[in-house]
Amino acid sequence: MGFSKLGLSHSVLEGVRAMGYVDPTPIQLRTIPLILAGQDVIGSAQTGTGKTAAFALPILSRLGEPAKRTRALVLEPTRELASQVETAFRDYARFTKLRVAVVYGGVGYGRQTQALKDGTDIIIATPGRLLDHIQQGNSDLKSVEFLVLDEADRMLDMGFLPDVRRIVQKIPRERHTSLFSATIPPEITSLIQWAMRNPQTVEIGARRSPAETIKHVVYPVAEDQKTDLLRALLDAVQYDSVIVFCRTKNRADRIGHMLRKNNHAVATLHSNRTQREREQALKGFRDGRYEVLVATDIAARGLDIEDVSHVINFDVPQHPEDYVHRIGRTGRAQATGDAFTLMVAEDSKHMAAIERFIGQKIERVKLPNFNYKYTALFEEGKPGQQSIYERRIRGVRLSGGYYFGPARRRRR
Repeated sequence: MGFSKLGLSHSVLEGVRAMGYVDPTPIQLRTIPLILAGQDVIGSAQTGTGKTAAFALPILSRLGEPAKRTRALVLEPTRELASQVETAFRDYARFTKLRVAVVYGGVGYGRQTQALKDGTDIIIATPGRLLDHIQQGNSDLKSVEFLVLDEADRMLDMGFLPDVRRIVQKIPRERHTSLFSATIPPEITSLIQWAMRNPQTVEIGARRSPAETIKHVVYPVAEDQKTDLLRALLDAVQYDSVIVFCRTKNRADRIGHMLRKNNHAVATLHSNRTQREREQALKGFRDGRYEVLVATDIAARGLDIEDVSHVINFDVPQHPEDYVHRIGRTGRAQATGDAFTLMVAEDSKHMAAIERFIGQKIERVKLPNFNYKYTALFEEGKPGQQSIYERRIRGVRLSGGYYFGPARRRRR
């Protein structure tokens, strides 16, 4: 079924054609008719499946003509996502007269204040900065007809749920609400029950599993060799572009500095960078000026970064869902990709949780010709051996690790 048969307005269909879209993706095919019909929607789909268009296109169609008052509000957890979604709305609405404004922290208030006071039909915002504008009298949500809570579980992780509730309380109860979330923990269930009316759930694909086009493996290593192994992997693998995920901002800065000293073109992305620095990092990585992006989990969800050939988890994520989101930065839109995770002994618990979550054992490998120090991880998996995590739980003295075959290098 093409977009023309979904009930979208003529001007929005023109925007769709100008974007080069031909057929709707599964999440779009199922979500657009529900929103057009006024049905609240809970949406879940793997990254890279066209989620933004799934809610933007029907909302734009239903808004129709501009009204110089805010009738649609989209809440996002990060500045990058807010900026990206604003760009998408502007692209889809290019043949309408609807006005779009974006509101997020890390930049001055001037342009945002002016856009809000001039009157805008659609606001894309992060919760904290939007509340600031509301308190300053720059924004009035009394006319909002459409509310979208995007990446709701990410907003929960970042502590934004109280702000989200404060914002929702300022919006009329007679509205359409869409919520998109990779997972539905109890706090999100509570938010759904409070904020939504008889929502329909649209779930595309297994949200626990990485894309089948991704080859992902684990490289066990001693803690004091992690940096050396990362450097050796980048030298050994033929890649187009790489995202290296770190657990902390300080570590991301340190790894980025180290890779630059080793003649890699590197950009760094985390929440302590200024908005200008973050925009330059993303643009440079997309344009190919930087071959490596070192980032915290701020880059794990939703950001539209195409053609990432490799993802490297320098640190094992502490939440299984984050593993799926991180490696989902590669292998998008049916493209192939590789994901490597560097694991030290203390990561065994988190790695076991990830494997339970995705329902599969991840292959352990060694990088050929790398001068490994011995680690107990190299005995794990041998006949009769328990995992380090199992032995820790049982109070058994640690010894052992995996035996690993040679790594398979990517050929391009």
